[in-house]
Amino acid sequence: MESPSPSGARPPLSPELTAEEFRRWYWLKEELAGFARELGIRATGGKDLLAARISAALDGHAFSEPVPVRRAGARQLAGPLDGDTVVPPGQRCSQAVRAWFVGQVGEGFHFDAEMRAFFADADGTRTLRDALDHWHGTRDGGERGIDSQFEYNRFTRSWHRDHPEGTREELLAAWREYRNRPVDERGRA
Repeated sequence: MESPSPSGARPPLSPELTAEEFRRWYWLKEELAGFARELGIRATGGKDLLAARISAALDGHAFSEPVPVRRAGARQLAGPLDGDTVVPPGQRCSQAVRAWFVGQVGEGFHFDAEMRAFFADADGTRTLRDALDHWHGTRDGGERGIDSQFEYNRFTRSWHRDHPEGTREELLAAWREYRNRPVDERGRA
């Protein structure tokens, strides 16, 4: 098994790579999917899931797939919608629901983490008016976190905060330098 990269350069993806060394580096989703296929494991899902499968395979451990939460046959909202419309369990963040929200708050509406959580937790007792109140209630909470799978977005936000006059080219160069360092060395200057 390969040990940590002595040159500090990102190693190539190979079955000889240790899971520990694999987790030290940034990988694109496309790289992860291709490597998963090479290893003969499932190549679907988000980056976090792909990385967990690959890490388990490199360690020689079985991977327990997460059980998807599905509500088969759940009724989905369709027009016409109003504030009194009850949000059924299993309601997806659909185009019909998005259109209703855009009509209420404008084009700035989007299904962010707070809104996705609202719909994921729907139990058939809340209405679209409750969802709208939730939208407005979560807008003034300051800067919201960015989930770990969106590492580029987190980096970009932080970089712009530290370099308000920086150019796109400078941002992209800094991103390339950042992602080419091992995870355990990224906090160092």
